[in-house]
Amino acid sequence: MATRPPAHTLDPRKTPGQKRSEATVAAVLEAAARILETEGFEGYTTNAVARRAGVSIGSLYQYFPSKDAITKALMLRETTTLLADVAAIDTETSGRTGLQRLIEVAVAYQFRRPALARLLDVEERRLPVGQEVQRVGELLTRTLQRCLDASDMAVTPCPPFVADDLLAIMKGLVDAAGDRGERDDATLVARVNRAVFGYLEHAPARRNGHGYMGDTLRALASPESPLLPTGRNADE
Repeated sequence: MATRPPAHTLDPRKTPGQKRSEATVAAVLEAAARILETEGFEGYTTNAVARRAGVSIGSLYQYFPSKDAITKALMLRETTTLLADVAAIDTETSGRTGLQRLIEVAVAYQFRRPALARLLDVEERRLPVGQEVQRVGELLTRTLQRCLDASDMAVTPCPPFVADDLLAIMKGLVDAAGDRGERDDATLVARVNRAVFGYLEHAPARRNGHGYMGDTLRALASPESPLLPTGRNADE
């Protein structure tokens, strides 16, 4: 079983302050990403990253004290776009629309660089990545909870595990699709929508303080729902 490195060894040695040094760091991170995508962990070494980036091993170590430090920096780079997309989701106008958008963002993140996303998920569980990476999950949870609390989606009662359950459903389906090498993002979005809203169909919910949302959620999960790709049904 691999040991967890000390958290301090994952911090960069210095922050690039000029365009040339920024370009060096960017080249190192992209080289690391491409090696992970094409060779996996077997070919992922600091020497290989330096060669791929076109820099000396000394230059690499000026910024990163270890391979794991490169991995953490790569995680932060990859999650920057995800954080921005999640933060931009409007959960006030419609919780349902916000939840649908959250699903689209999660699928888009996985499909952008699926092999890299899978390997970084593995490393995230191994490394003491700290608050920078952990805040991604926290933001996802808060955003999903705001969707559930919106007037058109409010679940009564709404115990904390509901948001956790929905995130687990989303992550499980998206990760499994990535493992299988799926490339049809529209179909995956539809499947995740059906699973998420199908779960919510069985939760007591209210609209404008009274009544149930069962009909609305059943419509979202039905074979005729516009969330499904044209020409497909629930059994495909």
